[in-house]
Amino acid sequence: MGRYGLWAPARIWPEQDDDVAAVAREVEGLGFGAFWVGGSPSDDLALVDAILGATSTLVVGTSIVDIWTSDGDRLAASHRRIREAFPGRFYLGVGSGHAPTAEARGQAYVRPLSRLKELLTGALAGVPKDERMIAALGPKTLEAAAELTAGALPYLMPPAHTAEARRILGDGPLLVPEQKVFLGTDADVARRAGRRALKPYLGLPNYTRQLAAYGLDEADLADEGSDRFIDSALVWGEDTTVRAGIDAHLDAGGDHVAVQVLTEAGSPRELPLAEWRRLAGLLGLTS
Repeated sequence: MGRYGLWAPARIWPEQDDDVAAVAREVEGLGFGAFWVGGSPSDDLALVDAILGATSTLVVGTSIVDIWTSDGDRLAASHRRIREAFPGRFYLGVGSGHAPTAEARGQAYVRPLSRLKELLTGALAGVPKDERMIAALGPKTLEAAAELTAGALPYLMPPAHTAEARRILGDGPLLVPEQKVFLGTDADVARRAGRRALKPYLGLPNYTRQLAAYGLDEADLADEGSDRFIDSALVWGEDTTVRAGIDAHLDAGGDHVAVQVLTEAGSPRELPLAEWRRLAGLLGLTS
């Protein structure tokens, strides 16, 4: 996968296969080693299929499929189809999601880690260990990632968490943290974009409990979040600052960083192609 990949939700990809193919080929041509499809992509994994079919070396992963919205048998069948067509180029990332998602589907959010393990050892037991990963933040989930999968996909966590995750995982498993960036030097614009994208996460205890362990207090995580929270979760500034913020995860023990680029609107409503091109340059992937 190399050191750098891109992360974006499935919902902002084009609907037409030809448009998906054009974007996928450009991402590969820019030098990114992987693309991580976020936002709980559908069990048919059609977008994954389309991206892989248009490229020859790009690795694709889901980051992540939410177990509360997924049918394990259908997901396993999709994995088999993709594995046969594109061997060695796909990671099935799954995660235990959040209480609001489960409750919106009439399910009680209880024993999420146990449910995740049951899925991995049940419907997804046929997915080879080295082709599946899980969203992991806390110690027990990280331990499960090391035991049952190829590794962990932490989201919204600082480099200090990456260092702790590496300690728990040990030397073998993959560690692929996500990092949000904004390519701009205006603090007001960057923080405004960050707040639009980050505010929803402040209502999810799975994240806030972990963030509180890394130097943030209750006031930082209240309302729309303090500047300190925004600056800890979003890397922005000069190109050298952005690259250093991404590389901090590699220095802390990450194998690869899934970079999510925000725009002035916050979370992009369409793929930020111009920003991806600029990011490839500042990371030294293209001249």
